[in-house]
Amino acid sequence: MPSLRLTELKLDLAEVPVDKRRAADAPTETDADRAPIAHPIAALTALASQRLQIDPGAIAHLHVYKRSFDARKADILAVYIVDVDLHDPDLATQLLATFAKHPHIAATPDTEWRPPAVPAPAAEIDRPIVIGFGPCGLFTALALAQMGLRPIVFERGQPVRQRTKDTWMLWRKSVLNPESNVQFGEGGAGLFSDGKLYSQIKDPRHLGRKVMQEFVDAGAPPEIMYMAHPHIGTFKLVKVVEHMRETILKLGGDIRFGQRVDDLLVAAGAGTDQRPHQQRVTGVVVTDLATQTTRTVAAKRVVIALGHSARDTFAMLHARGVDMQAKPLSIGVRIEHPQSLIDAARWGKHTGNGLLGAADYKLVHHAQNGRAVYSFCMCPGGTVVAATSEPGHVVTNGMSQYSRNERNANAGIVVGIDANDAPHDATDWQAAFGDTLGPQLAAQDSACRAKGETHPLAAIVLQRRLERRAFEVGGHNYHAPGQLVGDFLADRPSQQFGSVLPSYKPGVKLGQLSDVLPSFAVLAMREALPAFGKQIKGFDMADAVMTGVETRTSSPLRIQRNADGQSTNTAGLFPAGEGAGFAGGILSAGVDGIKVAEAVAASFQ
Repeated sequence: MPSLRLTELKLDLAEVPVDKRRAADAPTETDADRAPIAHPIAALTALASQRLQIDPGAIAHLHVYKRSFDARKADILAVYIVDVDLHDPDLATQLLATFAKHPHIAATPDTEWRPPAVPAPAAEIDRPIVIGFGPCGLFTALALAQMGLRPIVFERGQPVRQRTKDTWMLWRKSVLNPESNVQFGEGGAGLFSDGKLYSQIKDPRHLGRKVMQEFVDAGAPPEIMYMAHPHIGTFKLVKVVEHMRETILKLGGDIRFGQRVDDLLVAAGAGTDQRPHQQRVTGVVVTDLATQTTRTVAAKRVVIALGHSARDTFAMLHARGVDMQAKPLSIGVRIEHPQSLIDAARWGKHTGNGLLGAADYKLVHHAQNGRAVYSFCMCPGGTVVAATSEPGHVVTNGMSQYSRNERNANAGIVVGIDANDAPHDATDWQAAFGDTLGPQLAAQDSACRAKGETHPLAAIVLQRRLERRAFEVGGHNYHAPGQLVGDFLADRPSQQFGSVLPSYKPGVKLGQLSDVLPSFAVLAMREALPAFGKQIKGFDMADAVMTGVETRTSSPLRIQRNADGQSTNTAGLFPAGEGAGFAGGILSAGVDGIKVAEAVAASFQ
């Protein structure tokens, strides 16, 4: 029976029932906290019947697909996308023809994922290997397991609960585990975040819907299926990721933690017009971090589902001749305001309405020096967290729990850069990659620049330089350098906090961020903050706190791949997700993981 999708159905906020549940974080939530949220079905049915010019009684069922809020005017509106089933299928067909050119009426798209049929691996060497168990690796492994391909996952970090303990050691006691932290371990960097599940990727096959449904099936809040800006929160994500891991294991997958892939084994292959100088994967070299023993695992298909911080693995892949190129990214700081200030600016007289919750924002400014300054990974009612994975480095990020009820709002305020901004001095390369590899890469960098090219690893040199400097300025104890906005704009060091207290742990050392950030970034941010204050009243308040540095907004490079999902010059290697430069966030990483799993399956044909 054809179903109709109607968009832009608008209701006054007063017509939408307010959720009576607590926005509780696991493990404190109760069954009542997980109860379904009510929708104004009667009001939406009336709007739908008016739009379709039919009697409301002709509608058999109305399903809410998406709900958002339009806060551009003082009176906020709830905006719905709904799917409508009619009692008479012939009437549905007739209406689709009648409204064929209507911008807000169409047939409901088919969002079901249908995995390709693939024969089960006949030998152990045919089992695909997935390196990394963040959002991309998780969904790659899940889709492969659902297709009967029994993937083997190697994750350098620890299972989610042990990883959480390791992460808290940095936050509470300034003790870093370089192999199990905010970046490395089950769930990837997305685990310690807001659990944001929205993206601006094009998704004609609706694979994002499968990602969301898998999360819900694993215990995520069901409302993520219809919220315009859905999020889960770290505490809830812990349970969700554990459940998905068990699903993969039950389907024949194998997940091995504390296993760092130190080398990719390749052999010469016959080149083609499409793949000049092609090589092929023959296996990986894996180190068991608990025993420090190394072994070789033969494989024909390897998925590289790295996060954006696996810099040692990037260097290894470059050494093995895998095609990659530098890509633009951003650097900056985390900024914190009272959440109440953001709520008042965004929601106006509706501040405190239980439907709206903690407000978010998205800002961008194009500075006169040619740099774009923008907000990144905004976390309502959240905290700024220590996110380094390397000793002697300081990195900031933001996270929220599901409830989003912390005092401060935070977001990255970052400046766009490209690899040409990276330092090219041999000493910087040596500091970034060590006494042995650094000089080799520095010589390669010189050769690249002589040809007008950019070395694929160049941006990592800048990232590490800024992170080391932040560690030094912060006091060599993983405290982060910070400054109040008023002092930053006036170009003077901060001496004490005002009304906004930073949430970053282990702690913030006040001073001057121009001692850490490049001058072009400081100049652009000083221009942007007052401009942002005109968009969100109070954004440039003098007491707002800036904490540095934010350097890992995305991967510093892209590992090139063909339309078949494989590396452009290494057959059997499938670059995937955020680390490979094909995603930016949980949802897009999960979608890319599914696509790559399908590409692996197709390679069996």
